[in-house]
Amino acid sequence: MAAILELQEVGYRVEDNQILQGISLSVETEDYLTITGPSGGGKSTLLRVLSSLLTATEGKILFKGQNISKKDPIEYRRQVSYCFQQPTLFGRTVADNLDFPFQIRNEEINVAKQQAALQYVGLPEAYLSKKITELSGGEKQRVAMIRNIMFLPDVLLLDEVTAGLDEENKDIVHNLIEHFHKDHHVTILSVTHDATEIQKANHLITISKGRLEVAQ
Repeated sequence: MAAILELQEVGYRVEDNQILQGISLSVETEDYLTITGPSGGGKSTLLRVLSSLLTATEGKILFKGQNISKKDPIEYRRQVSYCFQQPTLFGRTVADNLDFPFQIRNEEINVAKQQAALQYVGLPEAYLSKKITELSGGEKQRVAMIRNIMFLPDVLLLDEVTAGLDEENKDIVHNLIEHFHKDHHVTILSVTHDATEIQKANHLITISKGRLEVAQ
């Protein structure tokens, strides 16, 4: 299967601090890649570079064969979506967040689609009007994730999205990710320290001291 993302000697430097160096990696379409390694090793930086939130200072990244530096950043981020470790919600209510993907595309808000997404992650339809300040940490993460996939991306970048969640919420998030991957063929790159997630990984890479150490 063809590579959807290809990294060619990618590096990222801030002044004299070399955070990533010489990362070369091919990610196939529909792959599920688990990324692990010690804290501060560059894993989250790699995801931010892949999402174009940061710009690589060395090498290049190809998305479907095209250098991402040549692509419109907004359009690219619709196709390659990044989920933060700490969910960032805005506005006052859940609806404010789930309306946003429709608004930026100038599309009519589909309430039925929003309600179905909430139900899929175990939240009632009535949560559309719930204030975000009243949500638990696990509920915030679930809302943030379905906001990211209200329009399915080609690639989903997950930065320790289960960190700090209890087992029930972890299971809900894991099932949601598997649903994206298996049923909708979304390519997944997931940074994790979770031993269970690492043990279950089909395709595991290790990033340490800014370098790709292990790929299996």
